[in-house]
Amino acid sequence: MHNGVEERHWDYYFGHNDPGNNYESPLFKEGRNGTVGPQMQYHDIYPDDLTTDKALQWIDQDRGEKPFCILIWFVAPHEPFFRPRRHLDLYNGVPIPKPLTFDDDLRGYPGKPKSFIEAENKVGTTNSHVACASLEGMTKDYYAGLVAVDDNIGRVLDHLEKKGILDDTAILHSSDHGYFLGEWRLFDKRLMHEPSLRVPLMLRYPKRIKPGTVRDEMVLDIDIAPTLLDLAGVPTPSRMQGMSILPLASRPEPNFRKEWYYEYYEWPNPEKVAPHRGIRTEQYKLIQYVMDPTEGELYDLKADPTERANLYGKPEYADLQTHLHQRLEALRSSIPERQKI
Repeated sequence: MHNGVEERHWDYYFGHNDPGNNYESPLFKEGRNGTVGPQMQYHDIYPDDLTTDKALQWIDQDRGEKPFCILIWFVAPHEPFFRPRRHLDLYNGVPIPKPLTFDDDLRGYPGKPKSFIEAENKVGTTNSHVACASLEGMTKDYYAGLVAVDDNIGRVLDHLEKKGILDDTAILHSSDHGYFLGEWRLFDKRLMHEPSLRVPLMLRYPKRIKPGTVRDEMVLDIDIAPTLLDLAGVPTPSRMQGMSILPLASRPEPNFRKEWYYEYYEWPNPEKVAPHRGIRTEQYKLIQYVMDPTEGELYDLKADPTERANLYGKPEYADLQTHLHQRLEALRSSIPERQKI
């Protein structure tokens, strides 16, 4: 793990609390049975390789017939996009095509509001992200980091197969967000546009999921916990907002999720992306910027999947805009208040 949830009572913990952890000489803490030890620095090893080594060692421990659950979280492909040595020359000489919207003139591009234009998560225009100095360099390093993730996922699958427990183990692979790779010259995430929103999610468990099954229902990260509980035969607590995706393995479900709510609220840093809220349905997306309520974006994703034709404020879409805004507020008000700790 890498996200520093050391305050939990883990049977085994290997992680850190520093999201800017040094790839070259990473810092990790290790702990057992709810007690976490001091931070230690490791040298001459790629941090995700080290994490996978520790995971495989833990999987090999003798626990009799008891089932196990392990969470393996990789640092890559986060900045500074530090590659493992084995992929140092990966993609050399490979051309990186510019996204369709890369050359759109954001200063005068019709329809994009000021809050979108002034966000500083732009390739080559911010000193705070040296790794994102060019589209080609950023993209190749990002891809190389993903290949390293694939390497280590493969190591885990191979290990489970050699132990004879691969098909008895449910494996869920996902991410926490998507990533801009030059769309409108953007990098990173935060804004509510499709490259940032779309997240991979794969679930392997042959006993309950036919291999090759693909569904296009709108699944969210909040569905992960209910899905894992369902796999374990544990009821989902009523306080959880998500739902198990296992029923989708046997049949499509048109009413699985028709709409969902988005919110981004960090300001001014990182990257001065303005706080905004939004709703996405199967066809439409509405974005409202919080600091200037007159600003917004509205897209018909079926007619305009690259989100270039902003329909916000156009009279012919006034009814649709009003309806989506009402649904946005309804979804927002339905979210339980955070429990005070």
